[in-house]
Amino acid sequence: MADGGRRRRAFIGSFTAAGGPGVVTAAVRPDTGALALLESVDGVPDPSYLALAPGGRTLYAVSETADGAVAAYHVHDDKPRLAGPPVPVDASGPTHLSVFDGHVLTADYGSGSVTAVPVRGDGTLAAAPSGQLRHTGSGPHERRQRGPHAHQVQPDPSGRWAVSVDLGTDSVRVCTLDAGAPVLHREFALRPGSGPRHLAFHPDGRYAYVVNELMPTVTVCRWDGGTGTLKPLTETPVLPGAPAGDAYPSGIAVSPDGRFVWTATRGEDVLTTFAVEEDHLHLAGTVPCGGHWPRALTESGGFLYAANERSGNITWFAVDQVTGLPRYDGSVEVPAASCVVFD
Repeated sequence: MADGGRRRRAFIGSFTAAGGPGVVTAAVRPDTGALALLESVDGVPDPSYLALAPGGRTLYAVSETADGAVAAYHVHDDKPRLAGPPVPVDASGPTHLSVFDGHVLTADYGSGSVTAVPVRGDGTLAAAPSGQLRHTGSGPHERRQRGPHAHQVQPDPSGRWAVSVDLGTDSVRVCTLDAGAPVLHREFALRPGSGPRHLAFHPDGRYAYVVNELMPTVTVCRWDGGTGTLKPLTETPVLPGAPAGDAYPSGIAVSPDGRFVWTATRGEDVLTTFAVEEDHLHLAGTVPCGGHWPRALTESGGFLYAANERSGNITWFAVDQVTGLPRYDGSVEVPAASCVVFD
């Protein structure tokens, strides 16, 4: 249960330009994982990715538009309420965000940058960014890698580092904040043309798993939180056979006990289960995602949730505790769904 014994909630992002309702709240039934829709608010264009502040009293959303912005919502009750106007991030197409060291960080896909916006004591946002790190570089994919495309940014398990994943430069950057500005610590190269999209850490903090969009694989990396270093080790395909066309892997999640890794693949509409075996992954199987174009994947309370953008639904799955394989259990309709997070 969340604070004060109130029921758990899910927060769902969507693309308003494609008919989405904006930010949606849902009640979570803990025994089955089922979602029941509660409220929605559409005051911010294309709130495609969401993140909760520590304590769960404030929700942050990117506005994934050409201009790019970040917004804060009060979530004291079931209807999110905007806590001030959206703050421009001086960047294009922010796709992901996280809370790090008293700031909200956005990964700006269109402009290939990471932007920091200070968070005030009451959870609201400062009126302007405090700094920005612009990525540089390119990759061998002629159409998708002409320049940098930051796709995700998140803290590492130690909380000392911010880690950004760049699809355009085939690399992962490790940063800190200096006077509110993101500063590069180290950049780590992955396989050329792989197109890294998202990263998830093992619960023990010693490994990181990177799902690659342009080559449908997961790269297992060793992570050292003391020195802020990442070392690629092995790479495993997300599908048992070659896809008929572009596969477009998207989300990645790790089980709380670290035994399983799951990915979503949009081109094939499947979820893949991997068993974790030291420094490599064993592909255990795939199941249909229950919709079309699974853009994001989240584990919560022993259940998996897929945000299926083009079919407009959130599906949930019970997880077999022995094999890690998901079993479809239900769905709710959310047009142009893009992510789901939990308090």
